[in-house]
Amino acid sequence: MTKLHTRCSHHDLMKLRAGTPVLLSGPVVACRDRAHRRMADLLARGMPLPFDPMGAAVFYAAPTPAPPGRASGAVGPTTSARMDPWTPLLLQAGVRILVGKGPRSSGVSAAINSAGAVYLAAPGGTAALGGGCVVSCGVLAWDDLGSEALYSMELREYPVFVALDTMGQSIFTRGGKP
Repeated sequence: MTKLHTRCSHHDLMKLRAGTPVLLSGPVVACRDRAHRRMADLLARGMPLPFDPMGAAVFYAAPTPAPPGRASGAVGPTTSARMDPWTPLLLQAGVRILVGKGPRSSGVSAAINSAGAVYLAAPGGTAALGGGCVVSCGVLAWDDLGSEALYSMELREYPVFVALDTMGQSIFTRGGKP
């Protein structure tokens, strides 16, 4: 298992290869569809995001309420393709690590490759396990969105796989075919 911190260098991302299992640690911004729409609107209007996107990690997830003694309840990835309309804008703003589940569109795959970013995928059904990997969790912005607010999380060894690497290789294709 490769250990990766979200505050890694571009060189660290370049060493990752599609299919590599990774234990991801560090700060992430967790959000879903509605927060992505707001971020895209801000970026389109030339306004700053509620976090510094340069080198940031974005996790397509929303935590459930925390049980006593834990930072978060279950935290599992949501379907990444739903974020595809807004992903290129976030990559242009500097986001370098994306975490979710499922394949991405060819346009988003090309944007990830062009940005020198990586897309990490977690298997579906791992939300209970994922919640145990959350060290801290809190609303960063837009609490009016409820569970779809923008969250700041600190992860410790959250298990994922490199789904799309900086070289354009994907676990979702073999020989260029899905």
